[in-house]
Amino acid sequence: MLLAIDAGNTNVVFALVEGRRIRARWRIATDPRRTADEYAVWLSQLLQIEGYQRGDVRAVIVATVVPRALHNLQVLAQKYFGTDALIAGRAPLEWGIAIDVDEPQSLGADRAVNTIAAHELHAGDLIVIDFGTATTFDVSDYNGAYKGGIIAPGINLSLDALVTAAAKLPRIAVEAPARPGVIGRNTVDQMQIGIFWGYVAMIEGLVARLKAEVGRPAKVIATGGLATLFQPHTALFDAIEPDLTIQGLAIMAERAHIHP
Repeated sequence: MLLAIDAGNTNVVFALVEGRRIRARWRIATDPRRTADEYAVWLSQLLQIEGYQRGDVRAVIVATVVPRALHNLQVLAQKYFGTDALIAGRAPLEWGIAIDVDEPQSLGADRAVNTIAAHELHAGDLIVIDFGTATTFDVSDYNGAYKGGIIAPGINLSLDALVTAAAKLPRIAVEAPARPGVIGRNTVDQMQIGIFWGYVAMIEGLVARLKAEVGRPAKVIATGGLATLFQPHTALFDAIEPDLTIQGLAIMAERAHIHP
């Protein structure tokens, strides 16, 4: 089986994949100082809980936006799984799509992988919204070419900045306000309205501008942990793909004829 690793700014997601089917997935907080040995102890226990052994993993593929985390993940693959980690975007796992932007080398691996997966799963022009540490909007055309996008602060990042900068504001959960309407009657309600409905307004407004610029009908695909939080409160999403990055890594492995 394939061990697909998506190393993001907040969490590292590990997924055990057979073909394109995700058999198990786990996440751990991103810490570039975490050693291969620490990963191995944690991951070996989780594999056993799910009924697997380290020997079931025949290939490892990594997409990372945290360069300092890559070395220890490569050591993990070599030392504990007996294989060299394949890095998304490097031979033999080149993107295989046109990156039609001013600085193709600066595109985050997760965004390229998401574009590959979204185009494989959905036809036509696409806008992929990934709710992560940052909220990213990625546009691809009907040929699968990456055309550019938007980077905005993630909702938790926005909330953290607000609470840190304003001494009297409490820390609140990110959730839909319980009361109807947008006139808050107390501090917590006002914060929840500002964070939640402000964020909904932002994503709806940006997607409207993106669609106008694309000039053709475009499907909106959402991924990331908070996508399901917003889904009941907006008609924006055509589909939610919670494992889009992992699916993209599996698709890349398949196209490179890696069949662990």
